[in-house]
Amino acid sequence: MEKITLKRLNDHLWQAADILRGSIDSSDYKNYIFGFLFLKRLSDRFEEEAEALVASGVPAHVAWTDPDEHPFFVPEQARWPAIKKLSTNIGEALDKATEELEKRNPSIAGVLINIEFNSDARLGDPKNRDGVLARLVDHFSRIDLRNTAFPADEPDILGRAYEYLIERFADDAGKKGGEFYTPHTVVRLLVEMLDPKPGMRISDPTCGSAGMLIQCAQWVAEKEGRRLGADVAPLNLTLQGQEKNLGTWAIAKMNLMLHGIIDARIAKGDTIRHPALLDRDGSLELYDLVIANPPFSLDRWGAEEAEADKFKRFGFGIPPKNQGDLAFVQHMLATLKPDGRCGVVMPMGVLFRGAGDGKIREKILEKDLLEAVVALPENLFAGTGIPAAILLFNRAKPAERRDRILFVHATREFEARPRKNILTPANIAKIASACRDWREEERFSRVVGKAEIEENDGNLNISRYVDTLEPEVVIDIGAALARLRDAEARRDAAEARLDALLKEIGYGG
Repeated sequence: MEKITLKRLNDHLWQAADILRGSIDSSDYKNYIFGFLFLKRLSDRFEEEAEALVASGVPAHVAWTDPDEHPFFVPEQARWPAIKKLSTNIGEALDKATEELEKRNPSIAGVLINIEFNSDARLGDPKNRDGVLARLVDHFSRIDLRNTAFPADEPDILGRAYEYLIERFADDAGKKGGEFYTPHTVVRLLVEMLDPKPGMRISDPTCGSAGMLIQCAQWVAEKEGRRLGADVAPLNLTLQGQEKNLGTWAIAKMNLMLHGIIDARIAKGDTIRHPALLDRDGSLELYDLVIANPPFSLDRWGAEEAEADKFKRFGFGIPPKNQGDLAFVQHMLATLKPDGRCGVVMPMGVLFRGAGDGKIREKILEKDLLEAVVALPENLFAGTGIPAAILLFNRAKPAERRDRILFVHATREFEARPRKNILTPANIAKIASACRDWREEERFSRVVGKAEIEENDGNLNISRYVDTLEPEVVIDIGAALARLRDAEARRDAAEARLDALLKEIGYGG
């Protein structure tokens, strides 16, 4: 049997959006396409497992009905053959099927049920709804999502296709796309800077679609000569995250599971108002690494609740009510182990804003927690041109880095694309290696001592510390004058030749 390629899978999944265009709002596409993909995958894999069990000698009635024989048990009404038979009231039947599927598998509770296949508001009246859903069922019936359908050397093909969809939906959604997706190359840069290791506990407190956690896992797998994917042995890694938006939370859960990561803990809720990643004693979980891209300059982020925070996360100060950036930073610092590190994407304004942010920044600098500041190129993020920076924090800076900060001016490290810029592997390698090695390079990176930063009143604007101006071209005056005299001589010769020609034809003086 011919194996499915990543391109064919990507194309087929994206074509599902064509079925929905004109029928529902584009912002709702992803929920239905992700839902159908996840349903089809669970069903195909369940059937594949059951058939393998029967072939190995397990009685058929056990292979097909015993939940203990399967990582995920798919009840008969949620299996694809039953779904294919639906012709009327398809939305209602799908809602009941997903409800039963989640009831039988508590680890995916809430992932599918909130899609609402039977929604009048999103899919219209029953006749229109049945038509759209029937076309989607037919479309997904045309692709095999069993393990045996994928190339043996690409076990993570399904996860990569899911990430492709997330990126396409984020691009289509514009500014709102940034709420659930950080560009792959920006995440890769953060991961290379932090260099996750086996055995680490890693958190993303604003995890969106879980791309950062997945890339941490991929990095560790690569270092071990392995790959993520279906039926791949789990990594020695603890991954945890929290997400406020329930739809995005569901996307994160599906994303992790389709990459073969089934033991990650992704909590629901507002990280600032209701931190949910707690240990058995009700205290904040602590991590070796925290990696995140919180919403930029979030308004109404929870300043009132922060005043009475029982976890005492905001000891450096309460940020302005309409700019929650440093609230997220303080949460992350509060969840680091004594030797923990953090990499976070922030709007450039956190480097130099005054008032409340300025006082918080001053106290963070006093504690010597900030290790590096990296200015990123513009136009990397979906729907926003806000200049951004990466801040690296370290609760246990090596002796040679104490009371010093590395500033990296990486705004020219990109490849221009029609819709948005990207970081190339070469760009990523240059920036990440400068941060890991604390390498200084003219007009690119510089290590700055505490005294100089204090002279600038704690302002961390990179242009204050790294010469960002292009070097002036040194002009050789002698050579320039020689070129001028040569040009004048050639001009005089041309004029003389023209005068001679004019005289020959009778126009001369």
